[in-house]
Amino acid sequence: MKLAIDAPPLPTLAIAGRDERFPVHRVFCVGRNYAAHAREMGKDPDREPPFFFMKPAAAVVDAARPVAVPYPSKTTNYQHEIELVVAIGRGGRDIPVATALDHVYGYAVGLDMTRRDLQLQARDQGRPWEFGKSFAMSAPIGVLHRAQDIGHPASAAITLSVNGQPRQASDIAKLIWSVAECVAQLSDYETLQPGDLIMTGTPEGVKAVVAGDTLRGEIAGLGSIEMRVTG
Repeated sequence: MKLAIDAPPLPTLAIAGRDERFPVHRVFCVGRNYAAHAREMGKDPDREPPFFFMKPAAAVVDAARPVAVPYPSKTTNYQHEIELVVAIGRGGRDIPVATALDHVYGYAVGLDMTRRDLQLQARDQGRPWEFGKSFAMSAPIGVLHRAQDIGHPASAAITLSVNGQPRQASDIAKLIWSVAECVAQLSDYETLQPGDLIMTGTPEGVKAVVAGDTLRGEIAGLGSIEMRVTG
């Protein structure tokens, strides 16, 4: 196939203990999937069906090693959200919850970086919130750990610190919708494809960061990621 212009680079992620890399197709995000975070955002944490939004693959930053990410334009409220990331290895549609984990390739630590002021302004005006959530370099993601190597974690401490000071601390067991339920629900709306990522939501404690801050996120058993905000 002859292309009219050069194709953009394919985003990929490192895989623990492997030479090959994981190609990223799409990034789906689950909104308000921890009750305490829903409350801090002023929303009812009742277990209603989950909702999803997307980030482009270009939002992904390979954070297998410490990374520097520039403070984005058009915001004065740039916030962190530490999340469990699920990588899909086998696609499917209308996937039952009972077999949903069979479609998971592995897990990683990720950050859903958010221009909160733009997101909330768009929400209040009834407009799409892509510029608040789906901008370039808004999804640093660490090394993927294959499910066949580590299993499917159902409980693990999830934490984030800024400049060594704790900000977020919870457990993935507190997900309102489990990984299997998220995969199943999402597949009802969209046929999942190998290479898709699902960012499963963040616990409470989200706050703003500024240029010069260093963020360190960790999920027990999945390692950590480090991101420095540059000017």
